Amino acid sequence: MSSRPARPAARRSSTGRPGSRRRISPGVVFLAVALIGSLIYLGFAITVRDASQIPLLASGAVVLALVFGALAVYSLRATWRAGVEDRGGRALLIALVGGFAAIAAAASLAGALILFQLASGPTSAT
Repeated sequence: MSSRPARPAARRSSTGRPGSRRRISPGVVFLAVALIGSLIYLGFAITVRDASQIPLLASGAVVLALVFGALAVYSLRATWRAGVEDRGGRALLIALVGGFAAIAAAASLAGALILFQLASGPTSAT
């Protein structure tokens, strides 16, 4: 038996290696690229000045709704993990981001539905 005191455990990051820095997950990188790409596409669609502008805006709004929906689901999972790890402040911040993402997804989807109705043109009442 050894009489030496036990060494304290090294602080581990999410990768499990002692002393390594916290890394950004591939999911966050994918969502950031998708969000930036869809916003750039919407910016392009706003500058188009012809008959295809409304369908372009509608498709951009659908993609934006999908990205914000994925961000909301990702935030739900991250909130759950932060809560299990007893990180209340982090869980609250992630939950707020996820809630705003869910609201943005609903607003983008509503805008896309309105734009699709505008793009279909007037219907004749018989």
